Amino acid sequence: MPALGALVAEPAFLLLDTAMVGHLGADALGGLGIAGAILQTVIGLLIFLAYATTPAVARRLGAGDRPGAIRAGIDGMWLALLIGVALIAAGLPTSDWLVSLFGATDAVNAAAGTYLSISLWGLPAMLLVIAAMGLLRGLQDTKTPLVVATIGFGANAALNWLFIYGLGLGVAGSAVGTVIAQWGMATVYLVIAVRSARRERTTLRPGLRGVGSAAGSGLWLLLRTASLRAALLATVFVATGFGVTELATMQIVMSLFFTLAFILDALAIAGQALIGHGLGASEVPRVTAVTRRLIGHGLLAGVVIGLVVAALAPVMGPVFTGDPAIHAALTPVMLLMALGVPLAGYVFVLDGVLIGAGDARYLALSGIVNVLVYLPLLWWVAMARPEPALPWLWVAFGFGYMGARAVTLGLRARGSRWIVTGAR
Repeated sequence: MPALGALVAEPAFLLLDTAMVGHLGADALGGLGIAGAILQTVIGLLIFLAYATTPAVARRLGAGDRPGAIRAGIDGMWLALLIGVALIAAGLPTSDWLVSLFGATDAVNAAAGTYLSISLWGLPAMLLVIAAMGLLRGLQDTKTPLVVATIGFGANAALNWLFIYGLGLGVAGSAVGTVIAQWGMATVYLVIAVRSARRERTTLRPGLRGVGSAAGSGLWLLLRTASLRAALLATVFVATGFGVTELATMQIVMSLFFTLAFILDALAIAGQALIGHGLGASEVPRVTAVTRRLIGHGLLAGVVIGLVVAALAPVMGPVFTGDPAIHAALTPVMLLMALGVPLAGYVFVLDGVLIGAGDARYLALSGIVNVLVYLPLLWWVAMARPEPALPWLWVAFGFGYMGARAVTLGLRARGSRWIVTGAR
């Protein structure tokens, strides 16, 4: 539950920016949309900084090496800082070019460029926060990230109001407020890491071996995340070809699906921490028991969420838009989504289990296989254009792609090759 709260707090930063910038006009809001898309893509791809750190820390903790666990987490934070500095160096001279790729108006591009160029200075802090959350999750502490995220969200709200309206800085003020809040959160985590290292009498200096190990595991997890993004982008691309109504409906459906994913990802995070700890302690029976329990929770949560989605399907359209065509298109797709949520729960849980086991290479390679299975299904939907097209598109994604992931993850989990005990 604390992990769920922290997960929900993260996207709330962008939602808060959207709500406040929205009162500045369409150009400012459009600029935030472009800059936000770029920043979220970068952060989404670099989530491996948490996913690689959590199992590494949990394994060492389970093996009884708490100082080693702290060092593994600190190495992950050093890697995050290095990547953040590199992103600033690469992003500042190219931010205007990246914004121009979206083909917006000059006013929107100006707002997007302003927001992005300022927000880049907060990327190292945000990546430090992600890696530090991986450290604390590996130490079986999910409450501290929730507290830090909640306080950070409140500080972000106050700072944004001050800079946007109080000082009249507009969209630039929104970026400045968020950057300050991000560095404030990073500072809290740095203090926690320093105190933990001193308490365990371990070094704060980066270890080349540890940083290299985190980077190596992270590259496989980056490839795994990239395959997920490719599947999502391909789905949106096909929906675009069906027309504006279908694209708008798919945007609503995807937004709802990502919201559900945050809930189910809380179980995946539990899997990362508990499985890594159990393998580090060489307690294989506990690992298999936790895996079974997580699968049961994932399926049960999927059924409950699916029933809620099915009940809300007929009335959700007016919440998002007044367009009756979108209302009509949304209901059947939401009903199909409701049927597939238990499958998604199964997939997300096993994904967390295998990440916790450090099975990043398999996740990356199977991710490529899943996309290769999914693309022919997408091609058929795009070419055949069945009527209505959108439900068939969701069948391809919600049952075809997610089904392929369920098969590859399920086959791996049924075997024992992923169960590697010990501190590493």
